[in-house]
Amino acid sequence: MKNRRRIAIISLAAMIAVTLLLGLMVGGVDIPATIIFDVLTGGNPENDIAGFIIVETRVPALLTALLAGAALAVAGLLMQTCFNNPLAGPSIMGLSTGASVGVAIVMMIFGGMAGLWGQIAIVGGAIAGAALILAILLLFSTIVRSSDVLLIVGILIGYLASSAIALLNFFSTDQSVHSFVLWGLGTFSAVDTNALPLFASLCIVLLFCSMAYAKSLNAMLFGQRFAENVGIAASRVRTALLFLAGALTAVVTAWCGPVGFIGLVVPHIARMLTGTSNHFVLLPATALCGGLMGLICQIISVSPALSSGATIPVNAITPIIGVPVIIYVLLNRKRLLYFN
Repeated sequence: MKNRRRIAIISLAAMIAVTLLLGLMVGGVDIPATIIFDVLTGGNPENDIAGFIIVETRVPALLTALLAGAALAVAGLLMQTCFNNPLAGPSIMGLSTGASVGVAIVMMIFGGMAGLWGQIAIVGGAIAGAALILAILLLFSTIVRSSDVLLIVGILIGYLASSAIALLNFFSTDQSVHSFVLWGLGTFSAVDTNALPLFASLCIVLLFCSMAYAKSLNAMLFGQRFAENVGIAASRVRTALLFLAGALTAVVTAWCGPVGFIGLVVPHIARMLTGTSNHFVLLPATALCGGLMGLICQIISVSPALSSGATIPVNAITPIIGVPVIIYVLLNRKRLLYFN
């Protein structure tokens, strides 16, 4: 079993490396492998335009897809363990929609992501929106004991947030609505080289903070009473984990839009690959698997064979990958004893 987990982790890391290299070659402009090699090794490429495309466009988009996929996947895993529900996720429980409300409000004020302060304002708005949804979910979790009912509550809250977004769009200018609609389609290409350091720093810090809770997450698999018996303040840890899930979702949503299905689907794929619910293994496996899924979605979105020169929205791709996995989980829910 340990060999299976080790092989799964190594295989995911190797597939990410291969997919990154493949992503550098895929795009609207055909760039020879020799030029890509020159750019990666610090040489002087023969074609300056090709070098510019690699450094300024493809590398930021691929790194964004890698980090965003990992962040959303880990956020989904934290929520599934905290709510003891395999169908919990940032998009299902309303976190992505709440973050979208915060972004929509900021966009009505700033009119888009203009400059560093505009980006910080949008991230702050996204975190505030996700935090509001989290606060409501935590309030209902003290009243509702059934995880299925709590899931329905999260879906309903997401509908209310969507209604708020529709009203904001109705009363905003045409330009603001256009910017928000394009942002809402989901893309990993919106983070440029100037914004990448801030985006990457936030994602990496939050991911490492999530990894530090592996022991607590394992204890929570056996229930709140068991966690408290082994010295873990279950309610406090749960609040911290949900805050981390909300922050991860908000950061990705602020720059990439409300990307769906990754947070819901990837934890299940990681559990099937590793054959365990041990979070010391599952957390890094989920992050790697999420990063790989993000990279695959990015390559598909810019593939000239599929997009004919345009960029396919990420939210048009993730359901194609995610829906079959969720149907499989639903049909085999009694056999997949994740939380026992």
